[in-house]
Amino acid sequence: MDLNKFISLTKSELISTLLLFVLITALVLSSRLVRLTGSAMEFENSTEIILSAPGGLNSLISELQENEINYNEDELEWAANILGWKNLRRGRYVFEGNYSYNSLLSKLAKGIQDPVSVVILPGIVPQILADNLADKLNFNSQDFMNALTDSAYLSEKNLRTEELFGRMYPETYLIYWTSSPKEVLNKVTREFNKSVTEILQQQADEVGISIDDALTMASIVEWEAKVEEEKPIISGLYWNRIDRGMRLQADPTVNFAVGERRRLLFEDYKLDHEFNTYLKKGLPPGPVTNPSISSIRAALNPEEHDYLYMVANPKGGHFFTRTFEEHIEESKKWRQWLQQQYRIKRQRESEAANNSETR
Repeated sequence: MDLNKFISLTKSELISTLLLFVLITALVLSSRLVRLTGSAMEFENSTEIILSAPGGLNSLISELQENEINYNEDELEWAANILGWKNLRRGRYVFEGNYSYNSLLSKLAKGIQDPVSVVILPGIVPQILADNLADKLNFNSQDFMNALTDSAYLSEKNLRTEELFGRMYPETYLIYWTSSPKEVLNKVTREFNKSVTEILQQQADEVGISIDDALTMASIVEWEAKVEEEKPIISGLYWNRIDRGMRLQADPTVNFAVGERRRLLFEDYKLDHEFNTYLKKGLPPGPVTNPSISSIRAALNPEEHDYLYMVANPKGGHFFTRTFEEHIEESKKWRQWLQQQYRIKRQRESEAANNSETR
């Protein structure tokens, strides 16, 4: 046997084997390295990933599984180790389309959140706003209510709770999921100052109405006016009452005093409360709700007329009158219309019940 020939052949095969191994290893590493910065994970639809606490990959893996995202867990862990993106920050993140491991993990590790769209509607009550915010952000409704009534925070702002809530300017806001209740309040009040105070302060000075008084009047108008065009008329009516030394006798202030918006009862008007304008003269101590910009403008630009009274009409608006006698007559017509609607309703309910029994 030619030993030299055997050894030579073995060395050749060994070198080929080693070269093949190196080539395969290089291809695998090259593939993985490409996936670090190239397309590695695909989110077919907009996917919300919420990390409720800072930590490692476990919370991310749980979210990916819950959203049924296809990925290689071992490769994800390998990428996190190679890239050093292993400590992820809490927050709300939205992904859609293709991502490399680097772009995905760096976004989470750097805490580059996607904000939540939050809509604040006009004419609401604090609890509704608190519930809506708690539904979208990382705090509960009681946290927000506590911030809204926090004495130290109110003292810092030099506002009452009602004045602070009156500044919850109706708008669509982009807010980070991790924002605290006070951060939300600061953001919204900044928008109020930008959209109301900075724009309308000069006009308020010219007409001799403070922004605070305009806001309080606007909040009453907000709850009274079901028809947008009536806002300046209602504002003028209430300012007329104040100018004549009359009580406002505004139902929204009684609704605020009793703590709910509903049809008021006779005894409600007797409630001894600082906001009850049937008993107290002048404007109430603060807003009863958060008014829209149109209501604030109406408060600063009341329509000039001689109306002192109003009563609801069947179309959702109001009849406006100048004298108490006219008001009594219109109120009588309104009550008669309501009684007629009740009779029609009872008749229909009775007919429906009879039809049900005969089947």
